Amino acid sequence: MPLIKSAKKALKQSKTKKERNLKKKKEMKATAKKIKKLISEKKHKEAEEILPKYYKVVDKAAKTGFIKKNNASRKKSRITKMVVKKEA
Repeated sequence: MPLIKSAKKALKQSKTKKERNLKKKKEMKATAKKIKKLISEKKHKEAEEILPKYYKVVDKAAKTGFIKKNNASRKKSRITKMVVKKEA
C-alpha cells in the first residue's frame, strides 16, 4: 500500500480507470458476439439493427483512448463486412 498522498491518489485513479476500461471491453465484446450470433442464425435484419450500437461503443472507446482510431475503424469494417457478406 502506498504511503505518500500522491501515490494513494494515483492508485485510486488507476483502479477507476481499470474499471472503466473493463466495462468498455466487455461491452464491445458482448455487442460483437451478439452480432456474430445473429449472423450465424441467419437473422440479418436484427444484426443490422444492432450494428449502430456497436459503432457507438467502438467509437467511444477510440475517443477516450481505450483503443486507437485505426483499430476502431478496422473493427467496424470487419463486422460490417461480415453482415453484408452473409446477407448476399
